[in-house]
Amino acid sequence: MASGGGDVEEVTNKQVILRDYVSGFPEESDMFVRTVTVKLKVPEGSNGIMVKNLYLSCDPYQRIRMSKIEGPNIFSSFTPGSPLTGFGVAKILDSRHPDYKIGDLVWGTTRWEEYSLITELEGFFKIQHTDVPLSYYTGILGMPGLTAFGGFYEVCSPKKGEHVFISAASGAVGQLVGQFAKLMDCYVVGSAGSREKNNQVICLDMMEHGCAILSFGFCACMPGLTAFGGFYEVCSPKKGEHVFISAASGAVGQLVGQFAKLMDCYVVGSAGSREKVDLLKNKFGFDEAFNYKEEIDLDAALKRYFPEGIDIYFENVGGEMLDAVLLNMRARGRVAVCGMISQYNLDESEGVRNLMCVVYKRIRIEGFAFFDYYNLYPKFLDLVLPYIREGKIVYVEDVTEGLESAPAALVGLFSGRNVGKQVVVVARE
Repeated sequence: MASGGGDVEEVTNKQVILRDYVSGFPEESDMFVRTVTVKLKVPEGSNGIMVKNLYLSCDPYQRIRMSKIEGPNIFSSFTPGSPLTGFGVAKILDSRHPDYKIGDLVWGTTRWEEYSLITELEGFFKIQHTDVPLSYYTGILGMPGLTAFGGFYEVCSPKKGEHVFISAASGAVGQLVGQFAKLMDCYVVGSAGSREKNNQVICLDMMEHGCAILSFGFCACMPGLTAFGGFYEVCSPKKGEHVFISAASGAVGQLVGQFAKLMDCYVVGSAGSREKVDLLKNKFGFDEAFNYKEEIDLDAALKRYFPEGIDIYFENVGGEMLDAVLLNMRARGRVAVCGMISQYNLDESEGVRNLMCVVYKRIRIEGFAFFDYYNLYPKFLDLVLPYIREGKIVYVEDVTEGLESAPAALVGLFSGRNVGKQVVVVARE
């Protein structure tokens, strides 16, 4: 609602506020919505932009920022009493920056509110291609996509025909990693937490031969850039390698899997529901997928899908999954560590018991962050946009309407409630 105020329009502005630092599993009550007023004008002397937020991204790394962070970390804590921040798509309403003009569409880090004044523009990108859904810039064409790309291609270095396993494979990153792997003619298996998600990890080959493990490093990421950088830059995939992706139905995993399939890799993903497993197999083209919650013995499950071992592991989960993967890695396998969602709500992180496998098998484990690959963004768009337009890569979103829905959407990530990339629509224009 606008109100008078001279030549400067003033409107009400809803915000999602962190109530206090969080310990353990986050709850909706840890956040609340308040309404303030804001002038839709960049102050004189500022070099910033005023934007109307259209789409907000919900990402697991935000849970880390809800706690009080002590010691070295690439993240800083959210401030209790202030709005959360995250990646989003926005439209510029006013600008005092020479590179941005009124009406431009952009994506980058913004606040969880209806209108934001952005003064730090590093890591902001103008949206040049509007023939795809704008929400894709919170996912496949944003952080999750570059994460999948960099982690799979750069960390894992996949080869055509390799065997790929993706845990939590129906998520924003996992679903992409699997499709990348299929594009490389890899054999792809994913794990998820429901039958529906398993069916969305398309089972193409059901191959019985062995597999190589690619491990996906730590990424504090936006899905598109994260998938791109993590897969291509960290994994260094080769045609035909065996790839496993945990949390494969998420914003990044779904892309990594598809990148791997584009290289004729064998791709397997894991997720946390049958619904997500269905998604990995029937939507994203994974060779195989499984619900890790239905597996009593993860080591036995991986041996079933990768009798000859894993070349590349794209890591999104950590804990027991990582321990089991290390036992099943091939010699000189690569692990790209994108995240460890199983550890985010623990007061004390779990240890890893099978690290001697890293020595015996000469495994390379590498963590990464999506912003490592900002320089690859033009290359990423050149690769991925044609795939999207030609239907060679697909992307699944879980969309909620209204800023008020954001707390529930974010908390839902940690119970596996979302199917695909979690997006909050603040406004559609």
